[in-house]
Amino acid sequence: METQEIQSLTPLRGLAAIWVVCFHYGVVYFAFHPEQFSWIFNKGYLAVDMFFMLSGFVLSHVYWRTFVSQQALQAKDYWNFIGARIARLYPSHLFNLGLFLIATLGFSVYDYIHAGKFDAIPLHGARSLTALLANLVMLQGLKAGDLAWNYPAWSISVEFLAYFLFPLALPFIALAEGRKRRLLAGMAFFCLCLFAYLANGDFNQWNGPMTLLRCLPEFIVGALLYAGFRESSWPDWLKWDSVIAAIFCGILVLLHFGIPDLIIVIVFPAVILSAVMNVGRVAPILNSAPLIWLGNISYSLYLAHGFVQFVTTRLLAATDVQKTTNLSDANSIALLIAMSAATMLIATFSYRQVEVAGRSYLRRLLRSQYERSPAKDSRQSRKASSATAGSPTQRYPLPRLSPSAIPPTRIRLIAQAASRLNQLRATNLKPR
Repeated sequence: METQEIQSLTPLRGLAAIWVVCFHYGVVYFAFHPEQFSWIFNKGYLAVDMFFMLSGFVLSHVYWRTFVSQQALQAKDYWNFIGARIARLYPSHLFNLGLFLIATLGFSVYDYIHAGKFDAIPLHGARSLTALLANLVMLQGLKAGDLAWNYPAWSISVEFLAYFLFPLALPFIALAEGRKRRLLAGMAFFCLCLFAYLANGDFNQWNGPMTLLRCLPEFIVGALLYAGFRESSWPDWLKWDSVIAAIFCGILVLLHFGIPDLIIVIVFPAVILSAVMNVGRVAPILNSAPLIWLGNISYSLYLAHGFVQFVTTRLLAATDVQKTTNLSDANSIALLIAMSAATMLIATFSYRQVEVAGRSYLRRLLRSQYERSPAKDSRQSRKASSATAGSPTQRYPLPRLSPSAIPPTRIRLIAQAASRLNQLRATNLKPR
């Protein structure tokens, strides 16, 4: 498993998280329509497509040696990978799920005190007991409209399903060369075109199995990007500052004018490659400490913003603000600032106290399940001992001791004893 990070991937993840937060907050809580000025806010759902590509790229980098260098996929490596992904996703997911449960029950108690009506958690539908079970096993993304508690979590559900195929697909991607790799890229592009056709060009699809047609091809695209990056197949001009500036400016122009989603998604690979390959002045800026920190908390930020939005909506309803269009421009902007600050605080706490700590604990717990049992180790040790018991060439090695740490007299005695044992072993005599 590769542990060395590639530059710019973490900051890109942070920027994508901020983009999707601005989309969900801005579209719902702005008193005016942002698309009157620019479509950048309203296209924030495309950040999820960036997430899928980045995940394919990062996981290919981390697990390339594990899944590609071996002749056959080992069951232990496969389940260790799944365990590592569970440890990565579940702590923050369960933490936010718990926040939703507490808030839902709290609002029900509030309604009972003030209106005499207690709304119990329903059996079916969104934020129901059935949805809770689906969230516990990460299946909410298959029908998020009926199974969601924290609605942004639909994407981590479909990505979790992609994890089960990833160890099988990565060796095939790595071994494919030339025409075969281009064929894979063409198939991924065809799937995205099919998705765009079925969605009438709108990539903001998060409800139903069709989301897999959005996630899986983009995951494969990320893996293909890394394969070319690892083999230095991409052109050197992607390293230039002028190129990354042109690509970033170009995609902002496309977003500003609301160009069709498929075209924007097709440009994302160029964004990723120009960011990770840049060797000029842009790379230090992109990898500055604030953006690295933002990327580190991006997963917690992504999940926490759904909870903040849920609580804000309920609080506004309690104050008779049924429609956010009733807010003034100043109040809506102040509300957005307060929501963003609350989201940052929850995400920072969740990252430090839940995500990192929970990941470490679950990795240790799950890894121990795949280690060899002591009984098996003992049998293998006895087998190895019996195989070498009668070999006259077996020698007791001289111990490697430090003369500065042990008195010279003791060193001589140990060396003499080891030499005597080797002689006894050579003659098949047993020391008394």
